[in-house]
Parts: sequence; structure tokens; C-alpha cells
Amino acid sequence: MTASSTPEQLRLLAVHAHPDDESSKGAATMAMYAAAGVQVMVATCTDGSRGDIQNPAMEDAPHPKRDMAGARRLEMANAAAVLGIKQRWLGFVDSGLPEGDPLPELPKGCFALQPLERATRPLVRLVRDFKPHVIISYDENGGYPHPDHIMAHKVAVEAFESAGDPDKYPGAGEPWEPAKLYYDRAFSPERFRALHFALEEAGLQSPYAERLAAWLEADAEGHTPPVPGHRTTTQVDCGDFFEKRDDALRAHRTQIDPLGFFFAVSPELQRKVWPWEDYTLVKSNVSSELPEKDLFAGIR
Repeated sequence: MTASSTPEQLRLLAVHAHPDDESSKGAATMAMYAAAGVQVMVATCTDGSRGDIQNPAMEDAPHPKRDMAGARRLEMANAAAVLGIKQRWLGFVDSGLPEGDPLPELPKGCFALQPLERATRPLVRLVRDFKPHVIISYDENGGYPHPDHIMAHKVAVEAFESAGDPDKYPGAGEPWEPAKLYYDRAFSPERFRALHFALEEAGLQSPYAERLAAWLEADAEGHTPPVPGHRTTTQVDCGDFFEKRDDALRAHRTQIDPLGFFFAVSPELQRKVWPWEDYTLVKSNVSSELPEKDLFAGIR
């Protein structure tokens, strides 16, 4: 089966590495589409069990110290309820973020060390069951180079390319071919630069100065901002749902500091400066004119 014909019910699948990634990347887009009647599903690859507590207010909380995966499962359910979406666990173990020089080996059995076919099979089964018209995930760098994010990229691309092939992943459901694959650009330099200058013009302190300086330092030709690996093709106007996104982020209490980086710019100022969430259309089985304003352009 294919998603290329005009559907009665639109469906969107976002593939994320850990619980909380869905709320920091594309959450307003998902909330907007869900409110408009689109069926929205998040596939969470890992249990988040190796995540550290990032919120100072949660440092003495007993549940995450005893059972981080269980605590994050509850947080994920709360975030999904805020956004009005469905969510499935793919069943893999968090790989953790290796630190040090040289980097230590990843833990045995973790998501990032799984053979690609084994890591992809649960996602192919979900794609064939949910039948999404659009899939969103990360670029080749994982958005940032966490081993689980890079693996999430690999399985999303493999599932997009294979779920419609009856000869691949036998026993994982009836074939379904999604129409479009996007990479999320939540951390695009263009967006950070616009927000940075808006804060400075308003006389407010910007948390983005260091990040922008690092990007410029890494760019030998001094571009402002640096040339991205993937350019934005699609901007979804979802500013009315920035508060929903922020509430979903705050639901991940172990991982998100409510006084931290993600909340440095008010939703009101963001709506004035950058009322979109940005994406790159990577693969498509339908025709649509670029730039787009709708992930379902060419499908509706």
C-alpha cells in the first residue's frame, strides 16, 4: 500500500531517541496538527534509563534515583497528554552519552550497538500498523552527535525506505509506503541567530551568544550563520502552540530545568521573530512545490 493518494485521515509519525526529545524538537508542530484532527504518533526508541537528572529541583527525588526509566515513562505519558498525541516505545535501552578522552565503549546491548535490521524491525512494524503519510526524524548527525540520535536517524531512514517493500522485514505486517520523510531542524543556526538579535534589541540577555560564537569559529569562511548541512525547505507556522510545547517540556521534570535554556525567550517574542518550526524535506514520493508551509503538501 502507498500513502501517495489523498487520504481521509492524515497521519504523522515522529521518530525520537529518548523521552523528552519529542518535546524539544517539533512539539508545537505535532500539537498543531493533532488539534486539527491529524493522527500524530511519537516512536520513542529508548527508555531514557541512562539520562542524568538535569533539573536541580529534582536532584533529591527518590523515584528517578531508584528507577530512572520508570520515572521517564511517567513523564512521557504526561507530555503526550499535553500535546494531544499518541506514543509508542520501541523497546531499546538508552546508550548514554559517552564522555572522556578517549571515549569509553558503549554499554553492551544498548540501542546504538544494535544491528540495523534488529533496531529497525519494531519501527517497521509500527509504520505498517500506524500507516503514517509523513515521517520526521533527525539528520545524519542526529541533530547533535549522541549515539542514540544517530541510530534513530538510521532506523528512521531504513524504515521509510523498507516498510513498503514486501520482501523486507517479513512477518512485520502488511507493507505500507510513507509519502514523505523530513529531518527536524529545531536547532537551526538561522533560528538561534534571529532569537539572539531579538533578545539583544529588547535589552535582554541572550543564552545563544556562546553557541553562535562556536558555530562561527568552526566555519573557516566566517559565514553568519554557518552554512547548514541541510537547508530548510518547510516552515510550519505553529506559534499558537508554543505554550503547549513548553508545557510538554516541563512535563519531563528530570530532564528539563524550568528556569533553563529552553525557556529563555518568551512565546510572545518567539511568535514575533520566528513563529515557525523548520524542516528539511529529504525524500518524497509525491510532488510538492518548495518552499512548503505544510508537511502534508502534495498529500492533501
